[in-house]
Parts: sequence; structure tokens; C-alpha cells
Amino acid sequence: MTHDDGESGNVMLVVKELEKLNIGFYFNRITKADVEAVKKLGNIINFFFIKPYQLARAKIILMDNVFLPMAYIKIRKNVKVVQLWHGTGTIKKFGQDVNTGKLKVLEKRANRNITHLIVNNEKTASLYAKAFGIGMDRVYPAGLPKTDDMLYRIWRADKSGVNIDKNNIYSKYNIPQNKKLVLYAPTFRDNNLSSESILSQVEELAGKLPEDYVLGLRLHPFVARLASTKNIQRIYDFSDEKDLSALVMASDLLITDYSSIIFEYCITEKPIIFFAYDLDEFSDKGRGFYEDYTGYVPGPVARTVEEVIYIIKEEKFATDLIRAFNTENFPGLDAKATKRIIDLILK
Repeated sequence: MTHDDGESGNVMLVVKELEKLNIGFYFNRITKADVEAVKKLGNIINFFFIKPYQLARAKIILMDNVFLPMAYIKIRKNVKVVQLWHGTGTIKKFGQDVNTGKLKVLEKRANRNITHLIVNNEKTASLYAKAFGIGMDRVYPAGLPKTDDMLYRIWRADKSGVNIDKNNIYSKYNIPQNKKLVLYAPTFRDNNLSSESILSQVEELAGKLPEDYVLGLRLHPFVARLASTKNIQRIYDFSDEKDLSALVMASDLLITDYSSIIFEYCITEKPIIFFAYDLDEFSDKGRGFYEDYTGYVPGPVARTVEEVIYIIKEEKFATDLIRAFNTENFPGLDAKATKRIIDLILK
């Protein structure tokens, strides 16, 4: 779990269901913390000796990211390597569609071990097969655990009349109960990991929001390691919050750009603003997109902070687009994706 090692990540949701079955599995983990420790020359014996030994003995390997050391590993026959990925879908290009040089070669070598690539729907299946560089015979449109988890949280709140996730987040971060929470979740830019421009936009947004709103910031993990928000006023930094689904449930509005968080957020049918201040640059010089961006995203597109604030004040949202987006991207939204995945693993 080198991308999302929280309890609401795809891997942990599958693990928790396997544990409930109580049929003799035991679990070892490689997480972001293990990778970071090695970068800081800590825990080297664990990462280079103990973890590889555990990996070599595994009957099932669950992943949420490309783990490049697997480019040098030959997986034994009958071992299931299940790539659950961390995004329910994608707007921007990724993987083999954008990487170059040695990284592209190593990534493809690592991905050759995948036996099951789990995706959300048939349309995504062909796109992901190309991005991962594997055959369609290894791609399974079973749906993803994160969508099950979101549905359970929504149903729980609707049934009880109490949004437990919202209460927990507001309490944990000392957010005033009378404030609406805007979640700003920008993606990272390959050529600007420190993201000075993102932090500049954050500061301006926080300063211009209406008084009855507060801004919560969720930086991409790659950016959060490098960027500092300590000098920005009027924000709540959620970048280290492990339960992303709780943030989705707690917020009243999402502002993002090219992040896959929109797929989980759309399930709630709460409004989204697409703040694409560098759209031309990202499209022409960055990763680019699989679809026409402005025609694909389920919400208004803003290019400046002033446009974002105007949309919020005037409530120029697009709930109809969100519903249409859900129909297209979630044909099997039945809260049974995790069960389907486990059935595949155990066959």
C-alpha cells in the first residue's frame, strides 16, 4: 500500500473482509512508511530482507500502486497479484501512456506480474489495460471497494439522520459547527512537485471565501511531502488524514482539478467545482487527458479564483451533470464490488 495505507483504501477494505471470513489467511504489509524509512536510510534490513521474504512466500499480493521493485521479481505460479489501484477512474493520462525511458520499462516489467487488474466498468477496462501495458484477459470490471465503502457511509447517514464522518472530522480538526466545509483537493503536477502555484491558489481561495465557509486542503501525497502550508491562514490541512472517505462525507463542496477523487465524490451527489487554472499548460505540456476535459467533467470549470468564488456565492453548480456522470461510470453500483473481488481471488 504505497499510495493509500488508510483504513478506507482499496487494499485495506479487501483485507478487512478477508479477515472476517476467518479461513486461515494471515497478512504482511508494505506501506508508504516502509518506503519513506528506506529513503531516510532507516529500517533497511526490514525493507530489503524481511519484506522481500514475506513477499516471496505470499499466496496473494494486493496492491494499490505500481511497486517498482517487482520489476526484478518473478512471481511463482498460482500466486494471485491483484492490482486494486488507488483511483476509481481517471481524467488525466497515466502509466504507460505518459511515462518514458527507464521508468516506463521498469513499470511495464513490474506490471507483467499482475494477474487481476480490478477496474470500475467495461469502458475503464480497455483504458487501464493500455495504461498498465497488460492484456484485457487480466482486467476485471468488478467495481472497487472504495465505492462500496462510500455507499455504506451514505446509507448510514441517511438511515440514522446523523453524518458520523462529518461530526468526527469537525471534532478532530476543531472546525466550527456553523461553517460549511469546502474540500480543495488538487492533483500534483509532474513538473512542479513543490507546487508553489497550488499553494498560491490555496492562499487566495482561503482569503476570498464567504464567511460561512472554511477551506480544507487535501494535497496529493507526493506534494504533501514537499509543500508547507504553515504560513497560510484560514485553512485546515487534511493532507495527513488517512480516511479520505470521511473527508468526502464531511465536506459540503469539492474543488479539484484533474484528480480521481471526483469519482467517489460524485456518488454523494454534492457539488464539485473544477478549478483548472493551468488547463492549457497541463493539456499541452503536462499529462493531457483521455477525454475533452471541459466536456467530460461533471461540474462548472473555473480558470481563476474569482470565478470559483462567484460559482460558490451564486450556487452555479451542476447536479444534473453529476447524475449523468454516475450513470455512465457506475453501471454496477450495488455495494457488492468487494465480494466480487474476493470471489475472484478465492476461485
